[in-house]
Amino acid sequence: MRTDPKSTGNSCRAAGLLSLFGRARLLLVLGVFLAGDAWGSELTYGPLAHEFELTLESGRRQEVAGPLFSAEYGRDWERWTFSPFLRYTYDRALDATEFDLLYPLFTYDRFGSEYKLKILFLTSFAGGRDQAEEEARRFTIFPFVFVQRSTVPEENYAAVLPIHGRVQNRFGRDDLWWTAWPLYVGSRRKDVVTQNYLFPVVHTRRGDGLRGWQVWPFYGTETKSETLITNDFGDTELVPGHRKSFLFWPVYFHQDLGLGTTNLIRHRMVLPFYSDLQTPEGDSRSYLWPLFNVIDNRAKNYREWQMPWPFVVFARGPGKTTDRVLPIYSYARSDTRESGFILWPLYKVNRAMSPPLMRERKRIFFFFYSQVHETNTWRQTVSSRTDLWPLFAYRRDHEGRERFQAPALLESFLPLNRPVDHVYTPLWAVWRNQKNPETQASSQSALWNLYRRDRTPETTKVSLLFGLFQYQSAPEMRRVKLFFVPLGRSPARSELDPDPEIGAE
Repeated sequence: MRTDPKSTGNSCRAAGLLSLFGRARLLLVLGVFLAGDAWGSELTYGPLAHEFELTLESGRRQEVAGPLFSAEYGRDWERWTFSPFLRYTYDRALDATEFDLLYPLFTYDRFGSEYKLKILFLTSFAGGRDQAEEEARRFTIFPFVFVQRSTVPEENYAAVLPIHGRVQNRFGRDDLWWTAWPLYVGSRRKDVVTQNYLFPVVHTRRGDGLRGWQVWPFYGTETKSETLITNDFGDTELVPGHRKSFLFWPVYFHQDLGLGTTNLIRHRMVLPFYSDLQTPEGDSRSYLWPLFNVIDNRAKNYREWQMPWPFVVFARGPGKTTDRVLPIYSYARSDTRESGFILWPLYKVNRAMSPPLMRERKRIFFFFYSQVHETNTWRQTVSSRTDLWPLFAYRRDHEGRERFQAPALLESFLPLNRPVDHVYTPLWAVWRNQKNPETQASSQSALWNLYRRDRTPETTKVSLLFGLFQYQSAPEMRRVKLFFVPLGRSPARSELDPDPEIGAE
């Protein structure tokens, strides 16, 4: 594999940045002074220091000082945390690194040669190589400083807002430049170039078959004729034309879209008195916009009345059925979706029916109680999530692995956030219960391993009160320790039973 010197330099600087956290590993060896366990090197001292096999994945976990320090090891990965300050994860199989300091204030993510460092939400360093082995490095202090340096000179840029500069592929534009913003701002999106003077008051717009200008909010007009382009496959395609204008924005609008095609869209609006939208698929009319609306959707074969929107809405037809009187009651159904509420926001339900995924979510008072069920009809699997904030959170994935914790302060709002799960969840999860149907393993932990029980089909391990009581059973032996003193060992029941063949004789 070819090593890029710049990429190596970035990796070295990142390694130096992470070395401080790497030294936190030394704190985990504080548990070594508790060594001398007659059952092996595994630490079993509750919140002081505890070591155990992971339940939901393959690997081991060490915890020191309750929820503060932890380390996890897998075959191709490792993770270190100093809650709630630091988190470091390295995946050797993916060549990926994650580092968080006081998440989300400082985050660093690397995947192969690509990396991104964010500080205080607004400052970021990013870079990497693309498939053509071209490298680019970016520095941003949003929204004031934008810098990029690339091995392709044409892609280099630097900009300081509001003084002067140019950026590429940002803010939905291929190119964007300014001088003494907002006095002058220019942008390009594909072939369309827009020149703004005293943004957004005056602008001119030019493109392939396109001309337009405006003095906002007094008057603006734009016209585009039909043009032809050649796509990536070498075929010729028609680009529709349009006509747009406004007068005393937002009072009067006049728009004709899709010119030169069968998909002609006409929109006339005089706010707030009247609005008329006509398309091949249906029409929409508004009176005293946006309060009173009538929608005739011919494509989906339904008609909808909103009087006044959004409080009273009715729709009838095979494509959609709606009855809503906000906040008392609502029920809406289409081919792929279904939703409703009673005394909003007291109770709300949403269903999505897009095979192979079927999803249902029920909520009471927004996030106070939430229940989500997802069914994969192809795999014939079911996942679920139940949150009763801030009391507990329950998760079951499509592989059948279950996780329950209590309490759950942030998990209801950020259910798939790994930094929260790794750094913050251990601080308040005083009860944890996990099950893995694939390995038939389960574990329970109370008060940061003051009580802990791990069970597999072959073994059972129990620790209580900082390890003052310990119990372990295996197929060949059962063992008990009280105040760290072994009370002997006894053969498992299978060893005491006579050989069935001998007994038969």
